[in-house]
Amino acid sequence: MSGDVSRRDAIKAAAAAAASLPILDGTTEGRKDGKSAQPPTQQPSPAKQAPAPAGGPRGGPWDHDLIHPRPGGWPRLLGAREIATLTVLCDTIIPADDHSPAASTVGVPAYINEVVSAPYDPQQRDLVRVRGGLAWLNSESRKRFGKGFAALTDGERAQICDDICYLPKAKPEFQAAARFFDLVRDLSASAFYTTREGMNDLKYIGNVALPKFDPPPKEVLEKLGLT
Repeated sequence: MSGDVSRRDAIKAAAAAAASLPILDGTTEGRKDGKSAQPPTQQPSPAKQAPAPAGGPRGGPWDHDLIHPRPGGWPRLLGAREIATLTVLCDTIIPADDHSPAASTVGVPAYINEVVSAPYDPQQRDLVRVRGGLAWLNSESRKRFGKGFAALTDGERAQICDDICYLPKAKPEFQAAARFFDLVRDLSASAFYTTREGMNDLKYIGNVALPKFDPPPKEVLEKLGLT
């Protein structure tokens, strides 16, 4: 394969390949019972079709019923004080810098609240872990510094987070808190880096139209035995 392949040529090739495939719906090869499949006598009227949902489903892959999403989603279960602590933790994990905003600026705490509030067993277990972890953060902050986690300085918060940010090296008394931190860090990254701001920070171009399709490198084709 040599030269540049234009988008138009690629589309034409795909269309030609599709047109060359046998149509099985009206032949005996199209059914396991050997009977010819009969086309419907008429198309179903639009009135008999299931109506499309009024709005798309909230959330993401954790909501398995994407065909019939819950109207308005589900109640968010983290309270205001929990969200306040979570917001500070998310911004400690992904702070603002010269290239992008802090996690809370793009709604990461609200995203986490929605995920862990989902009415499914895995997310409900995560809710217990997040609530317990947030309570532990405030308790540990008061024990060390005499104030809640949200009132700590950056340096004081870093001291606590350093003890729980890497589970394999966390002390036994910090193991549960480290699992909580792992969960919040993963959810924060998932939320932040799927926003426009996060993708810009990664310099991720995404699914954009290309003026042409370059062929695979010759060395790749040779390695695959396709030359």
